[in-house]
Amino acid sequence: TIMQSNYYFKESCRMCDSGSLVKAVSLTPTPPGNDFLTEDELGRDEPVYPLDLYFCKECHHIQLGHVVDPKVLYQKNYSYVSATSSHFVNHLKSYAEDMVERFSLEAGDLVADIGSNDGTCLSFFKEKGMNVVGVDPATEIAEKATKSGINTVADFFGYELAVELRKEYGAAKYITSHNACAHIDNLFDVVKGVEHWLEKDGIFVLEVGYFVDVYNNTWFDTIYHEHVDFHTVAPFEKLFARVGMEVITVERITPQGGSIRVMAQKIGGDIKRDNSVDDLIALEYKLGLDRVDTLSRFNARINTIRDRLQKLIYSLKKEGKTIAGFGAPTKATTLMAHFGLDETMLDFIVDDNPLKQGLFTPITHIPVLSAEALYDQKPDYLLILAWNFSKPIMKMHEKYSNEIGKFIIPMPEPKVLS
Repeated sequence: TIMQSNYYFKESCRMCDSGSLVKAVSLTPTPPGNDFLTEDELGRDEPVYPLDLYFCKECHHIQLGHVVDPKVLYQKNYSYVSATSSHFVNHLKSYAEDMVERFSLEAGDLVADIGSNDGTCLSFFKEKGMNVVGVDPATEIAEKATKSGINTVADFFGYELAVELRKEYGAAKYITSHNACAHIDNLFDVVKGVEHWLEKDGIFVLEVGYFVDVYNNTWFDTIYHEHVDFHTVAPFEKLFARVGMEVITVERITPQGGSIRVMAQKIGGDIKRDNSVDDLIALEYKLGLDRVDTLSRFNARINTIRDRLQKLIYSLKKEGKTIAGFGAPTKATTLMAHFGLDETMLDFIVDDNPLKQGLFTPITHIPVLSAEALYDQKPDYLLILAWNFSKPIMKMHEKYSNEIGKFIIPMPEPKVLS
């Protein structure tokens, strides 16, 4: 592996623009987590990049220090699509229904989605008669979404693009974003763009992973180069205030392991801020997420789990057992790299995403196959790498656990499930 120059170090906080950043967590450098290889590419060099978290002493935001060029991450070979997970599709459908009712959205209103992916979320708003437009930099996925009837602009969202979009489509009544605000380096520019595109009484709702859940459950593998921000509620207030917006409510939700739904409006809007904002900020401070030493202890906890999982896997391999992985999400690259899980430990990985089947994992070069391989090759154990979907995965593959082998959950405590 070689280090390359298409990344840089972020010296200021994305939320408050302070330069008061200190390193808090260090993980094993990896390639981009989605940089899977074809069989013909197995001999090529694979660039790796630092994977360290920094803490802002001013607003307590947590962010990745080194930023990989987003064109490397998103505009080539980006393979995540929302529709792959029926669990997430059901979440988006329920979300659309709830938001339409909550904010009295009507047919003809413009609804936009930042990081719209394959248009799954917007499709549910479109079904209710709303005008929809998505923005997503993954060119091929954006083109497919447009062909499927969800008009999608293949670009990175920001203030300048928002000016063009408002001219072309009009002001947006409602803007949404799902798990995209962890991926954006220039968050200020994005939120500034949101403020410009919104109608005077418009609403912005974003869903993003909640670092409280990451911290409590030691879900360190959500730390990868696509995730440049790790969000708590307190820093959001400073970010929105910089563009003339305010947070009005925050809800904890379950997708992606643990997330928050942050709702914001322009300052002076009609909706009164509720107690949920202050309640979650109080929780964050109670956990010590306003102190860098808390994150240092988090780093030590990660390494303890690594040692326990390695011990478990080594003992099973010593007994001659075969082990496969389930799920090839981006986070699996972080987990396998930091935990030292390679082709000597995992025989193959299965994944339901056809775009990843037939490829090989970054660095470790483990083949990714369809779920049929479970029943053809019958591994003794199945390590669930896509842990946030462990329950639906185990339910879907009860036949495997009943007739063939056992599941292993890697986190927060490595264990074999009978």
